[in-house]
Amino acid sequence: MTKADSPPLAPSDKQPPHVKIPEPPAKKVGWAIVGLGQLAIEEVLPAFGQCDLAKLVALVSGHPEKAKKVAAVYGVDPKQIYDYSSYDTIAENPAVDVIYIILPNSMHAEYTLRGLKAGKHILCEKPMATSVAECEQMIAAAKTARRQLMIAYRLRYEPFNVEAIKRCREGQLGKLKTMRATNGQNTQAPNIRLSQTLGGGPLQDVGIYCLNAFRYLTGEEPIEVSATAHQPKDDPRFREVPETVAFALKFPSGTIAQGDCSFGTSEARRYDVHGTHGSLHLDSAFAYLGQRLILRDSKMASELNLSPVNHFAAEMDHFSECVLSGKESRTPGAEGLADLRVITAIQEAIRTGRTVALNT
Repeated sequence: MTKADSPPLAPSDKQPPHVKIPEPPAKKVGWAIVGLGQLAIEEVLPAFGQCDLAKLVALVSGHPEKAKKVAAVYGVDPKQIYDYSSYDTIAENPAVDVIYIILPNSMHAEYTLRGLKAGKHILCEKPMATSVAECEQMIAAAKTARRQLMIAYRLRYEPFNVEAIKRCREGQLGKLKTMRATNGQNTQAPNIRLSQTLGGGPLQDVGIYCLNAFRYLTGEEPIEVSATAHQPKDDPRFREVPETVAFALKFPSGTIAQGDCSFGTSEARRYDVHGTHGSLHLDSAFAYLGQRLILRDSKMASELNLSPVNHFAAEMDHFSECVLSGKESRTPGAEGLADLRVITAIQEAIRTGRTVALNT
C-alpha cells in the first residue's frame, strides 16, 4: 500500500469517527414546581440539569421574593411565577405540561385537584394524601380530566432498588420469608413533619418508605397489620405526632415484614430480605445516594456494583416520557392509594392495640 492509499491518521475535522454526537430530544416537557421548601430547592430544582426530557418553566410559591431569586438562578421567566391564589390561572399557560406538588401532606389533595382541573398532568409527593377518601378523589379527578397522576416514589426509578425488586420477584432468593426495614432520623423543630395539622408524623414521612419497599419487593398487598407507637411526654417536639412507630405486615404468600420509623434516632435507612435460598441487604436504601446492595447465599456474600443515578431526574424523565407517549407511569395514583390503605390500618392497630385485617 502506498502512502497515497493509506487512510489518514486523524480525521480531517479532528472529530473521532466512532464518537456519536447526541441528538436533542424532539420535545421537552415543561414542568411547574409547586412549593419551594427544602426538598424542592436542595434536590428537585438542581436535578433538572440532569434531565433529558424535563425542563423547568414555572414556579408556584407563597413567598414571592424567594420565588424571584429561584427563578433568576434557573432562568425562569418572572411572568411564569404564580402564588397560591393565582395558581388556577396556570391553565392558561401552554408551556406547562406537568405540575410537581411538593407541599405539606395536608395540601397534596387540594393542589392536585386544582392542577388537574387546570388541565395539567400531576406528579405528587408521597404520601399521596392524608386519607383514603382524598386519594380516591384525586384518582377520579385525573380520570375525568384525562390527565396522568403519578406519585413520587423516586426509589422505583433508581437502579439499586430496581435490582432488589428483580431478584426478589424472580425468585433468586428462593421463597421470601422475612423482611426488615428501618428509616429513622433526628428531626428538629420547627419542621412541618412534626405538625399533625399538616399531615406530619414519622409513619407518613419516613415509614412510608419501609411500607412501600415491602410492597414492591414482594409484589403483594398485605393481609394483616399490627403496630405500636411511642410518643414521649418529655419531648415537646412530639406533642402532636409520635416519635417512633413500629409495624408488622403479613402477606398472602406467608412473608412477614417488620418495619420501624422514627424522628428521634440517628440516621438509619436500610432493609434486609431473607429467602429460602439467600438474602439481600440494601444499605442507605431510602437515601438520595450511597446505596450498597449486598447478596448472600450459603457459601458467600457479594456486593453488586451498579451505576447510581439522580433519583429526581430519573423519575421526572420517566414521567415526561409517559406524558409524551401516553403510557402509564410505574407509580400511578393507585400506588399511593394502596399505601394509604395500609397506613390507615397501621393507625387503627396503634389506636386499638389489635391486629387489623386488610381487604385484598
